[in-house]
Amino acid sequence: MNALRNKVQLIGNVGNDPEIKTFEGGKKVATLTIATNESYKNDKGEKVEQTEWHRVVAWGKTAEIIERFVTKGKEVAIEGKLTHRSYDDKNGEKRYITEVVVNDLLLLGNK
Repeated sequence: MNALRNKVQLIGNVGNDPEIKTFEGGKKVATLTIATNESYKNDKGEKVEQTEWHRVVAWGKTAEIIERFVTKGKEVAIEGKLTHRSYDDKNGEKRYITEVVVNDLLLLGNK
């Protein structure tokens, strides 16, 4: 059960072209957002669609695959873990970020 303690699986569409950074030594990181859609019927029987945006980060070989094959609108499936971090912005205010760190990536769709 240890493998299930912090696992996230998402299937969605990439919201922007991934941002790729290369560090000294050649290690890469890819940052992107993925939109997931869910629909349900409200009390009046009307279909309501809800979109959630997820910040996603991938390192190493996965980042290289994203750099080569993933663009805005591409449908992807990812598996990873949920992480939280904070930083101080340019005004000295503490900001918090929740993101999914990718372990596995599957390219879907035609885009």
